Amino acid sequence: MLSLKQLTRPSSFKDSHMLIALLLCSTLFLSYYNGANDNFKGVATLYGSGTLTYKSAITIATITTFAGSICAIFISHGLIASFSGKGLVPHDIAGATDFLTAVGFGAGCTVLLATRLGFPISTTHSLVGSLVGAGFMAVGLDVSFKQLAGAFLIPLLVSPFIAFMLGAAVYFIFTKVRKRAGITKESCLCIGEPRQFIPLRTLSNTHSSRAYSDVETRDQAASPFVEVADVNDCVDMYTDRVWGVRIQKLLDSSHIISAAAVSFARGLNDTPKIAGLLVAAQAIDIRLGMAIIAIGIAIGGLLNARRVAETMSNKIAELNHGQGFSANLVTSFLVIIASKYGVPVSTTHVSVGSIFGIGMISKNRDTKVIRNIILSWLITLPVAMIFSAFVYYLVS
Repeated sequence: MLSLKQLTRPSSFKDSHMLIALLLCSTLFLSYYNGANDNFKGVATLYGSGTLTYKSAITIATITTFAGSICAIFISHGLIASFSGKGLVPHDIAGATDFLTAVGFGAGCTVLLATRLGFPISTTHSLVGSLVGAGFMAVGLDVSFKQLAGAFLIPLLVSPFIAFMLGAAVYFIFTKVRKRAGITKESCLCIGEPRQFIPLRTLSNTHSSRAYSDVETRDQAASPFVEVADVNDCVDMYTDRVWGVRIQKLLDSSHIISAAAVSFARGLNDTPKIAGLLVAAQAIDIRLGMAIIAIGIAIGGLLNARRVAETMSNKIAELNHGQGFSANLVTSFLVIIASKYGVPVSTTHVSVGSIFGIGMISKNRDTKVIRNIILSWLITLPVAMIFSAFVYYLVS
């Protein structure tokens, strides 16, 4: 005996080539705007602290995110299963091409909107909202709220607070260790091209030690010969050396490595979530599908990451080199661990949480921007639900 659901949703329609092609388009669409909204988050601290230019930072982000996406083929199978929709909605619905197409387009439209507005939202959040929205349209209240809370909402809500506390703790410990070791910062000026950072103390000593042949020369030299037009032209750097190695050079190198680790972790975490749509529909070989998604993410980041980059780098909290390194260390650690064990955390939530935690310790954060970002997180779920429900109505 065929059920009403089977009669109204013939398998020949569900598995038609047109719907398979539409599912692939929705996956690529989501991949592109995932890259546009998320790729720069890993290297935001490099750009915000002045360690690298935007072009250099986005290049590192693209290469390492792509590497993480490829490695996800072998590591992150747990996330693929979580984001296939199985358990959240009945099995026959979770594997339906029209349902998965609606999820892909719903999440993609949500991330597109946020990217245009410059808000760093979570693709994970968007996918969860889209799964629920399309699920409501497909099965009504048969959506498993227990699965929704346990597998998705709790990790998404808890992870930013863990990142906040770890970010604050790590930066506090690093600061204490630095002071105990007698390593101090010094104000420097950026002079020339390529940039050379000259300590103000060095300039002052050079100025005071000059010998003058007559009164006129001395009077002329008494006026300042270095003028700072803007406080942003002066930066704090470490000029000390440990075992013959410049502390600042060591810190910059560590900062770049930690940022690359965050981008790698993001590719590792996000690629399988998007690939879950293809796996559930059995539309394409999983390895080929994840490779295509990796390319889409990379292109989206290269072409459309600028607005979110400015928000993440300059508007949450002003970061120096040490603070950026601390934030990246926490973010990469949490996201890689979550990817390994199939926990659906958001790289965005973790990254913003760690940056804000450091901003609280350093007393240098923009609470208004944080409030706007959290507001955008809160509306991500309902917006994604609306988009995916509408798309499901159209395709089914």
